Amino acid sequence: MSNLEKSNRFLTLFSCSSRVLVVINADPDSIASAMAVKRLLWRKVQEVSIAYFNKISRPDNLAMIEFTGAGLVKLDDIKKDDFDMFVVVDSQPDHNERFHEFDYDAIIDHHPLTCDKAKYVDIRPDYGACSTIMTEYLKSKKVKPSSRLAAALMLGIKTDTSDFTRQSTLKDIRAFQYLYKFADNNIVIKVERAILTQEDLDFLGYAIKQRKIINNRFFFHAGNITQPDKLVVAADFFLTIARVNWSIISGVYEKKLVIIIRNDGLRKGAGNTAKEAFSMFGSAGGHKTMARAELDLKHIRKQIKKINKKTLANWIISVIEKTAGKKIE
Repeated sequence: MSNLEKSNRFLTLFSCSSRVLVVINADPDSIASAMAVKRLLWRKVQEVSIAYFNKISRPDNLAMIEFTGAGLVKLDDIKKDDFDMFVVVDSQPDHNERFHEFDYDAIIDHHPLTCDKAKYVDIRPDYGACSTIMTEYLKSKKVKPSSRLAAALMLGIKTDTSDFTRQSTLKDIRAFQYLYKFADNNIVIKVERAILTQEDLDFLGYAIKQRKIINNRFFFHAGNITQPDKLVVAADFFLTIARVNWSIISGVYEKKLVIIIRNDGLRKGAGNTAKEAFSMFGSAGGHKTMARAELDLKHIRKQIKKINKKTLANWIISVIEKTAGKKIE
């Protein structure tokens, strides 16, 4: 099916009276993809809102929201009865329990297929970014993206492909080239320069002191945290260390163990490793070079008699070693 046929099928879901809620776990790719959905539905429905449920603290994500005018609202501030159509982009309904609050009319995603319960489903795991899919939708309908939307979609592609150094295809590159003609590159530059805060530096410094490097894998468990995004910053940073092939950073946030995994793409995929190691304790998965797990501590208690910072750190190491052996290959 062509992109035009897919975009037409997607648009036929809605009517002029539709009140649409796009639900996301906010990061650059999901924000940009949701903005593209909003643009596609402009003047075709009564209302489109974009709601997120995760805590946004990374300076680059905050800068993107500010400079692109994304117009996000917190999911907790949304009244479900105010909407009659629900869309999820850059995720699938089983990726987080907050997604379970809705029955979806459409799912558009680039992660491996885990849930396709919707009237319309477009899941393309071979794509590097959901923003690429949404760019193809816009292009197929001959919708010219605004300079802000084009910049947002460029950032979505750049972020999820790590500037085309991890899972990406010619389609991602072509979408980026197409967007470049329309984008406000000043927005892209401003967002990409907003990387670290003083608090991030303190977190990284602590992680350096407490690190464990086993078989070229960098491990750090932070204990209780207030900003899960710091785990992502640390995981990306520590993969840049010479001879470190894997970066596995974790912390406890709101009674859940959050584990961020990054690897160099030369060995067993991070997503498969996360799924094999942790899916029985909560949501876990991702791509070849990046993955995330969010685990319910009450399920882990069946494995660990006494849960504390040390036991959780050791448990993460032991589970990964058991799953993949002494070397993750």
